[in-house]
Amino acid sequence: MKNFLDTVNACTGKVNMLCPDGKKRNINGEERVQDSLWRQYRQNKNCLRFVLEIPNPTDYMSIVSYYAGDC
Repeated sequence: MKNFLDTVNACTGKVNMLCPDGKKRNINGEERVQDSLWRQYRQNKNCLRFVLEIPNPTDYMSIVSYYAGDC
């Protein structure tokens, strides 16, 4: 989770998390949102699923590359 959030925070644009209510929440550099994600991650025994929207293609590739390297 730490490495994922480090990758997100290195992005130059928004990294939007799509919420169940249909709203989008930017998680890039958003400490309060990231703290909430950490709490959920720990409560779910180190597992957390969510959908991202990444408008900047370079940021998208950075995050996809992170996941590809994590498999």
